[in-house]
Amino acid sequence: MKIILAGPRGFCAGVERAIKCVEQAIEQFGAPVYVLNDIVHNAAVVNELREKGAVFVKDLNDVPPGSQLLFSAHGVSPDRWRQAEERNLHVIDATCPLVGKVHNEARRFADKDFTIVLIGEKGHDEVIGTTGWAGRNVRIVFSEEEVEALQIPDETKMAYITQTTLSVDDCRRIVEALERRFPEITGPKKGDICYATQNRQAAVNAISPEADLVLVVGDRESANSNRLAEICHVQGKTAYLISGADMIEEEWLEGVETVLLTAGASAPESLVQGVVDYFRGRGPCEVEERKVMDENVHFKLPPALATPKE
Repeated sequence: MKIILAGPRGFCAGVERAIKCVEQAIEQFGAPVYVLNDIVHNAAVVNELREKGAVFVKDLNDVPPGSQLLFSAHGVSPDRWRQAEERNLHVIDATCPLVGKVHNEARRFADKDFTIVLIGEKGHDEVIGTTGWAGRNVRIVFSEEEVEALQIPDETKMAYITQTTLSVDDCRRIVEALERRFPEITGPKKGDICYATQNRQAAVNAISPEADLVLVVGDRESANSNRLAEICHVQGKTAYLISGADMIEEEWLEGVETVLLTAGASAPESLVQGVVDYFRGRGPCEVEERKVMDENVHFKLPPALATPKE
């Protein structure tokens, strides 16, 4: 069997920064360090950080006053900042800078009293946080049908922004639907979908025609991991989202000669290599690294954690 390892795959700069924020906060301030929501959407990463001294909470009332608190890579709404201040919490903001860019766009359009159309998944941590910065005139859509159902009070004062982890093709279609229906709508000067999401999707699109099966390592909660599997399904390619090698079912591999293996932006490389080990354990296996593009993006730590090297 042949295994093609897609490149780029796995951790992006925002995820690396968020994990490093937790680790360095524990080293600098000592355990426990509290984290609102999962720092990134991967159970293996969360469990490892929990073992090091991170305490993950859903409610800021569960954080003792005066504690160290990290906001996750997905960002939070302004009311969370106010609540943290009221509880005298020392906030370390691990929000991905690319999500922060979307928050800034939301504030800018909200200050102009625009109706903001947020393209994203209702209930996703990132969308919840962004909605808070967009003010009361926000509409969330995730399909062309939802665009057609929009009721806008003033179509001359409209803008759209997007979740950073969407399918590039799906997002493009929704933006085109918005522009057809609302010709005066404006958008961000530069697209909101993050470089890592775009690159991982581009790699899968480029390589998947060679594969009989695509395996995506990532959590069900990870939007960008789900998108990788979905774009394969759209192309008629069999693909499965797995959290690790233990999820692979032998029946998937019947008649399969070539497997494309990739990983979402919050999945550690150790899980990918665990899948490779699984296939090597089954018998003769050729493993090929296939890099479609290079990534050299790095984000500095927040000022509260920055070291002289940062």
